Amino acid sequence: MALGSVDTPIGTLQLAATSQGLVRIGFGYMETREDMMAELADLPCSMGQGDPDWLVEPITQVREYFDGSRRWFEVALDWRLSHGFYRQVQDALMTVEYGTTVSYGELAHMAGSPGAARAVGTAMSTNPIPLIVPCHRVVRSDGSVGEYGGRPEVKTWLIDHERAHRD
Repeated sequence: MALGSVDTPIGTLQLAATSQGLVRIGFGYMETREDMMAELADLPCSMGQGDPDWLVEPITQVREYFDGSRRWFEVALDWRLSHGFYRQVQDALMTVEYGTTVSYGELAHMAGSPGAARAVGTAMSTNPIPLIVPCHRVVRSDGSVGEYGGRPEVKTWLIDHERAHRD
């Protein structure tokens, strides 16, 4: 496991990667590096230092996203923290285009489970790879942003950032 961080306009992001790809992104205002390590301790891989090179491309692409030059991510992902319905929802979410939003209900339909908007909300709140798996693009049916790790202003910032850089 390789761990690193990157400073962004929305705060410090903690990143964790395995030899398979990026496995976790944590928001520094919500959890410490130690919190993230504790969450990842049960993964069937070594919690040793890992190869720091596993983080070079993810960190580079996160920086490019925040400077407005990257609209989609092209990094390997380690999906071991996503299962079942949550993974289906996260896969559907990966098709939501940069600079656009969908409602929880629309995403439920896209994931093949119409009527499961509340379950989609839970899937978003447990997304292990936010930003890359763009849960910030999911809004309430009335268009309001809703929560985002207890900081709706961060979600608003991300949506506005994408809209400003989409063309």
